[in-house]
Amino acid sequence: MAARAPGPFALGTTLRLGIAGAESNVAIGVSRLGGSATWIGRVGDDELGELVLRELQAEGVTTVAARDAAPTSLLLKERRTSTRSRTRYYRTHTAGARLTADDIPEHVVAGAAVLHITGITPALGEGPAQAVTRAVDIAADAGVTISLDVNFRSLLWSEAEARRALLPLLRRSDLVFAGPHEAGLVVPGAEGPEELAQGICDLGPGGAVIKIGADGAYALLDGRPHRQPAVPVQVHDSVGAGDAFAAGYLAELLAGEPPQRRLRTAALLGAFAVSTAGDWEGLPRRSELGLLDHHDDIVR
Repeated sequence: MAARAPGPFALGTTLRLGIAGAESNVAIGVSRLGGSATWIGRVGDDELGELVLRELQAEGVTTVAARDAAPTSLLLKERRTSTRSRTRYYRTHTAGARLTADDIPEHVVAGAAVLHITGITPALGEGPAQAVTRAVDIAADAGVTISLDVNFRSLLWSEAEARRALLPLLRRSDLVFAGPHEAGLVVPGAEGPEELAQGICDLGPGGAVIKIGADGAYALLDGRPHRQPAVPVQVHDSVGAGDAFAAGYLAELLAGEPPQRRLRTAALLGAFAVSTAGDWEGLPRRSELGLLDHHDDIVR
């Protein structure tokens, strides 16, 4: 769960409650584009846990969730400037931190076309890390495409801890998403998106997508380079942009589209994400992808 404030918490403020999380953001983005998405996790047997599941299901996402006596995890976001927010995590001793390998249903993972994981879940503790490894084991044995978004969070673990945990997962992944700094965690010494993508692919993945914010993205896919410019929009809230990008790419991958179409849709979803408030609320339906091509304020 996420509680968002328009200003500093210390001064007292109103909060807007909603769901948040890298994996759920991606699942919602894929679902809105017409793809099939399943979210696997653990939530508290409480009202917030119920809200998480109801919201995901309302977005067309199938949920496979264990319920726990521990509370549903929470993060607080306070907006400090027009372009910058601060986040506080409350995840210790929560349901999500008690995720285990036993929570991963083999038939669900083995029956998927793509398993998408992020670097956030293994940062929550030994149990969640083992759960991610279990999911990767199942996917690899079943020939399921494995997608990893590095998604480094410095408030959850150190760079050294992240590198140790993520390198084994990265080597078994087919596709990796990362920002330049995140890519540098796993391929230290590489400079520029081209070197970073090549360094990742040298570790095993067949594809690497380096997200470069306002400069778009660079992808190395099956040895072929691709560049995708960003879609120009007025930035309102940059949180969730990377998840939206991954969702757009994966939705088109599931639809059998070629790399350049995947990257274009990824860039469009990233633009929708930053131009609206919230992590996922502004993500488009497939019929809305052309909205950013219109120059009028109102589409009639």
